Amino acid sequence: MRLFFQDEARIGQKGCTAHVWWKRGERPPGLCDRRFTFAYIFAAVEPGTDNAFALVLPYVNTEAMQLFLDRFAATIGDDEHVAMVLDQAGWHGSNGLLVPDNITLVPLPPYSPELNPVERIWLYLKQRFLSHRLLADYDAIVEAAVTAWNRLAAETGRLTLLASYPWILQVTH
Repeated sequence: MRLFFQDEARIGQKGCTAHVWWKRGERPPGLCDRRFTFAYIFAAVEPGTDNAFALVLPYVNTEAMQLFLDRFAATIGDDEHVAMVLDQAGWHGSNGLLVPDNITLVPLPPYSPELNPVERIWLYLKQRFLSHRLLADYDAIVEAAVTAWNRLAAETGRLTLLASYPWILQVTH
């Protein structure tokens, strides 16, 4: 049995700001975009390892979650089973969702995003790779999201560091 945590993040033209080094007493220049085009990164991370799976999709709903689960299930070995911990978003528990046989969905308690280590990954990803940027259109958003995820995944040990809450490691080892 393997343990993964799953979550989604919205990436788009309504960018986020992050802390930057700047001269004392002055405000750093910032970019503002008032357009509303988004893409969503669906990701699952195995704490204590750099094992992760991500998919960038244009929307979040039951169909998108089904596509994510099906693609993720294809990466799991024939003799393995995954417990996937996720929040209680409506599309996670929809009656229309057909969970693959090699995955068991385990919902987090309501209103407890701090228990999901993927939230720390989103914070790092947005601060390090996606803040203070203007993205021209949907294709640019997808490209930025994919590039950011690939850069994060290429940082050896970074996913392990971000996703390894001590309580999770105590439970799994």
